[in-house]
Amino acid sequence: MRRILITALGASFGLAAPATLAGAGLFSSTGPVIAILAEDLFVGEAEADLSGAGTLAIRSQKSPRLTCAGEFTSSAELGGLGQMRCSDGATATFQFQRLTVFRGYGVGNFSRGSMSFAYGFSAQEAAPYLKLPEGKKLSHNGLELALVDR
Repeated sequence: MRRILITALGASFGLAAPATLAGAGLFSSTGPVIAILAEDLFVGEAEADLSGAGTLAIRSQKSPRLTCAGEFTSSAELGGLGQMRCSDGATATFQFQRLTVFRGYGVGNFSRGSMSFAYGFSAQEAAPYLKLPEGKKLSHNGLELALVDR
C-alpha cells in the first residue's frame, strides 16, 4: 500500500511539472514546425501538453545562429495564440488554427515582416499553408529543408 501511495504521489508531481522542449512531459507531444519569417525559412519543434499550452523553438536555415523561442496556448474551439522572441531581439505574436491535435497552421506579426507557419506536417504537406517568398519553393536535399528558386 505504501508503495502505491509513493508511486501515485510521484506521478502527481510529474503531471504538475511544466514540460520543456528538452524533455517531453508524460502527457505532451512534440512535433515539427516549418515557418517563414520575413522571407527566411525557419525549422524547429513545438511541444504541447493536453491543456493546449506549449513551447516552440525554431532556427533560421539561412543563419543557424538565429533562433527564436516562444510560448502558446490553444483550444480546439478557439485555435491558438502565442508569442516568441528571437536571439537577435526580433519579436512576433501569432495566431493559429488547429486542424487536429497534432497539426495546424497560422500567421503572425513579426517585427521584421510577415510570418506564416505550419506544424505537424512534412515539408510537402506544409507548403499550401505557408506564404512562400515570390519565386521560391520548399526543397529537401535529404539533410535539410531549404527555400530554392522555382
